[in-house]
Amino acid sequence: MTGREEVLRRVRAALGPARGTAVPVPRGYRRRLGPEEAADRADVIALFTERVADHRASVRHVHADELATAVAAALWGREAKRVIVPADLPFGWLAELDGVHALADTPATDAAVLESCDGAVTGCAVAVARTGTVVLDGGRAQGRRALSLVPDHHLCVVHADQIVGTVAEALPRLDPARPLTWISGPAATLDLGGTRAPGPHGPRTLEILVVED
Repeated sequence: MTGREEVLRRVRAALGPARGTAVPVPRGYRRRLGPEEAADRADVIALFTERVADHRASVRHVHADELATAVAAALWGREAKRVIVPADLPFGWLAELDGVHALADTPATDAAVLESCDGAVTGCAVAVARTGTVVLDGGRAQGRRALSLVPDHHLCVVHADQIVGTVAEALPRLDPARPLTWISGPAATLDLGGTRAPGPHGPRTLEILVVED
């Protein structure tokens, strides 16, 4: 059992049977799937998980009613004291934080404040399985582009129905007039030999929670 799993176990035991409620979350394109479509969706989600791991990002699957617990455990695991979040992030995502101050971002929040935070928590607009990419467009629960670029740790919540197979499938869900941020793993660069190494810009740690409804 990992340290994070142990934290989750203790939180669940402490909260007892009333350890969470369903939280309204941003998502789109929801419809009931037939058996063959459901199998295809499972393959797409599995591919996304594999590709995210290839990018040296952390990815975990959680049930919808465990999302708040998983967010809290991820931040506790990094010993975060203060995080920055979009002003319209669903309150339920942070409902189980204890000892972590969540600061709502505003246009007046300057770079020094962002840099002083231990991380950022956001949602996303869509995710691409084939490339292991999450895309933010500044919509609900995503905030400004700076939130995914300045803090050293980015915790991104991706709902399973936001994951598509290819970039071509992702594009119709995006508004090209919005500021799009495509994220494939933590900040990285390639040296002359093609070896991937930590990059100088963006968060050094990307953590993704895939929420299975």
